Amino acid sequence: MKLPVIKHLTQFIEDNDEDFVIETIETLESIIDAPGLKDEELDVIGELLSNMYGALEVDKLIKNEGMDKKEALNSFMKRVLGSIDK
Repeated sequence: MKLPVIKHLTQFIEDNDEDFVIETIETLESIIDAPGLKDEELDVIGELLSNMYGALEVDKLIKNEGMDKKEALNSFMKRVLGSIDK
């Protein structure tokens, strides 16, 4: 996960709609099942998916919890880093 990418995607959701990101996630998840993909390609798709899911989580924090964008991004990343440390 890359914070700058999640931040950019969060701005995209704010400017447009989360449905675009959700549909892209569904498309990428479908592509994963395509035969002949190399491990490196699957890694790239996985990284894209994790950033998109992260942006959706940050968007939820902003909309549902009333956090500002910076606070939501920091809270999300602390949660992610905390789960990695365990």
